[in-house]
Amino acid sequence: MTPPYESVVALMRKFLSIFLSLSLLVLPVRAEESKYVALTFDDGPSGKYTRALLDGLYDRGVHATFLLCGYRMKDYPDLTRRIYEEGHEIGYHGFTHKSMQSMSRRDIAGELEDSQALLPEGCQPVFLRPPGGCCSDAVRQVAEVRNLAILSWSVDPRDWATHDTAAVERAVLKNVKDGDIVLLHDMSDSSVQAALDIVDVLLDKDYEIVTVSRLVRLRGVKLRPGQVYTRFQKTS
Repeated sequence: MTPPYESVVALMRKFLSIFLSLSLLVLPVRAEESKYVALTFDDGPSGKYTRALLDGLYDRGVHATFLLCGYRMKDYPDLTRRIYEEGHEIGYHGFTHKSMQSMSRRDIAGELEDSQALLPEGCQPVFLRPPGGCCSDAVRQVAEVRNLAILSWSVDPRDWATHDTAAVERAVLKNVKDGDIVLLHDMSDSSVQAALDIVDVLLDKDYEIVTVSRLVRLRGVKLRPGQVYTRFQKTS
């Protein structure tokens, strides 16, 4: 006996409803791709400015990379320890902050050794950023021997040369992209305020702000000692 037309239609609708429900479960959903930026701070620690920066980063749950000068670590051991204990990354920036461009390998090694002696227990930097970014064959050779990658940058707002907070913010936000390394300093009120404002805007734009070492891991990069790195782009 042939079932009534209405029953056939109802049965087909039921099967269609089940099919559509199952399809929603198995259809791939394209996730929003994550965007990462590493903020780096040179020349510190510097007393009240570094304290204000650390307070602001802590309040926002953000970690950064600090390239510290040995002579300043000597003056501010408490801040050096706080940077490390709050989960930030520490890298070398020389002891005296003198250019390494014309230094001998022995003098460069001495700068690193003097700085290393002032690091918190357990802190093992993997990056060297020569003052001014000046990199010579001697710098690369010493870095290679000491298993250090050389850290450059891809965005530089020259915050050390101006006290214009808004100008620093514009210079970063106009140019920053996924995978960038931003060069900043914790040496003035304007730089610190600009840095924290930049953090707020980037977070609103769904960037994740990470240390350089975490960015390296996220991008699956194997660091090569003595090699210069400016940014860590996404690989296809």
